[in-house]
Amino acid sequence: QVQLVESGGGLVQAGGSLRLFCAASGRTFGSFTMGWFRQAPGKERELVARITSSGSNTYYQDSVKGRFTISRDNAKNLVYLQMNSLKPEDTAVYYCAAGYGLSYTSNGYNYWGQGTQVTVSS
Repeated sequence: QVQLVESGGGLVQAGGSLRLFCAASGRTFGSFTMGWFRQAPGKERELVARITSSGSNTYYQDSVKGRFTISRDNAKNLVYLQMNSLKPEDTAVYYCAAGYGLSYTSNGYNYWGQGTQVTVSS
């Protein structure tokens, strides 16, 4: 069992930066693939970035490549999403998720946080 709590969201102007945090409870955190998803109003939840359990492999959605960076600290049970050069289209609720595979869809993740709102103004 893993419990996830996101923080770090907020309101930022276009071109600005935010860093999201996901704090995990549970002794098995280091065995999970971790993903950051987002969901905008009226749209499906989509995978933004993913990192393997060891941190050795990452994946990014094309729209965020070069702007977002996912990382993790297994000793501290934390996952981060550094978001730079933010755009209005990045506005969404961002969710942290934990799973066992390398899924690109929300069905492949077993545990979810409550989400944190990111709003980018133009």
